[in-house]
Amino acid sequence: MIDTRRVALVAYVRTPAGQFVEKLQRELHPESPDFAAHLTLLPPRCLQGSEGVALDELRETCLNVEPYEVLLGGVETFVPVTPTLFIRVAGGAERMIDLHNRMNRSALATEEQWPYMPHLTIAKMNTEDQARKAASIAHERWEQFTGSRRVLLAEFTFVRELEPNYWRDVASIPLGRSVTKR
Repeated sequence: MIDTRRVALVAYVRTPAGQFVEKLQRELHPESPDFAAHLTLLPPRCLQGSEGVALDELRETCLNVEPYEVLLGGVETFVPVTPTLFIRVAGGAERMIDLHNRMNRSALATEEQWPYMPHLTIAKMNTEDQARKAASIAHERWEQFTGSRRVLLAEFTFVRELEPNYWRDVASIPLGRSVTKR
């Protein structure tokens, strides 16, 4: 049976950079739901099989990938496609793209709406004009950020959408063989 609720695979950014993004998101778009700062490896999609099969495939793939660092770059927007502002992954993006491509199969396969680009979402605004103005502020603030822009990817979290913009963690999936299989 195919489940029609959407799922995704993310890496939470629980560093000062992530805290910065969460605070900035609340400031720039206070009416939007709070969300934990994260890098998305598999954007939202419907499963093409069971959740159990999907989790087994993710765990098997992640066993063969050692933890690695990515470097956060500059603030950008997806305007005019969508009024979203984000921080691009500048270093390590090619590894994320490769891993995305290896995981976008079988129970998790989907035709992506847009080409996959590793990024850390700051906020999805209501209009393009709001996104441009917010991006200008975010760019200025990000330039002033003095903390590390490096993020260690050591674990992904499989999440399920409960209702629009509200997600629940389902399972943690560590990278590498040094962690025992759960």
